[in-house]
Amino acid sequence: MIRTDTRTRRVIVDSDVANEADDQFAVMHALLSPTLDIRGIIPVHFGNRRSETSMLDSRAELEKLYELSGVSAPIANGAPHALPSEEEPVDSPGARMIIEEARRTDAGPLVIAFLGPLTDMASALLLAPDIADTDTTVIWIGGPPYGDREWVGTWPEFNLRNDIPSANVVFASGIAIQQVPANVYRMVNIGYAELERRVEPCGEIGAYLAQTVVDFNTEHHRFPTESRSLGDSPAIALMLDPWCAEFRRQRPVRFTATGHCVPAETGASPLVVDRVDVRWLMEDMFAKLANHAERG
Repeated sequence: MIRTDTRTRRVIVDSDVANEADDQFAVMHALLSPTLDIRGIIPVHFGNRRSETSMLDSRAELEKLYELSGVSAPIANGAPHALPSEEEPVDSPGARMIIEEARRTDAGPLVIAFLGPLTDMASALLLAPDIADTDTTVIWIGGPPYGDREWVGTWPEFNLRNDIPSANVVFASGIAIQQVPANVYRMVNIGYAELERRVEPCGEIGAYLAQTVVDFNTEHHRFPTESRSLGDSPAIALMLDPWCAEFRRQRPVRFTATGHCVPAETGASPLVVDRVDVRWLMEDMFAKLANHAERG
């Protein structure tokens, strides 16, 4: 076994784990990555279209991943629903964890990956506006394509539509943001044959991850398919290697009630990911799942 770097990067993962079949891959990739000091994983809501208890569903799914894999990190429940408005936070243990970790001055930079709505980050900022000036970076999987790129899919984009006010709070706060919009995260695609070869053989957790993709597609996809996007995984890649993507600086924006971007006079100028190293991302995840299974 090669000797690896023992340094770590302090991170939090905020995830609507039970929403689809991609959060599970991203969460496991993070848990199996030794350079990530995961201070906590925050299960969060994914709206109420499929469940009135979606945050608790996410927590249950997260605990199932822990049970099947034998690896874990602290859990702090996130918001059970979206912000009532851009002025009203939804207080939760997850939001309080974000505030506590952001305010630490003894542990270096903090990176928080949001694989669903930005409810918990917005709540933390409304409860503690000072954390916008800390060495904290928000990585968000969400938002529609910019410019004239066409978007074929649910509208507004799913992670955005589950809490548009929270996105506006975060983007207006001035905190550092790295955004992976829908046209980019859709490119992290995995096929059934690849699942069968590279994921299913990796112990109980591998078999579960692979079958979950097929089961979700069978129940929810509008037409027969042999693949699904692991759209949340770029957030983990960016935490592992901040140089694994091509970025461009976006002028400040806010989001309309219909999910469109419009210019904003103030706020953050997010770094928008235009392309991510999908080959490295996927191979790193496959290798870590295989190593974990072989080591028992």
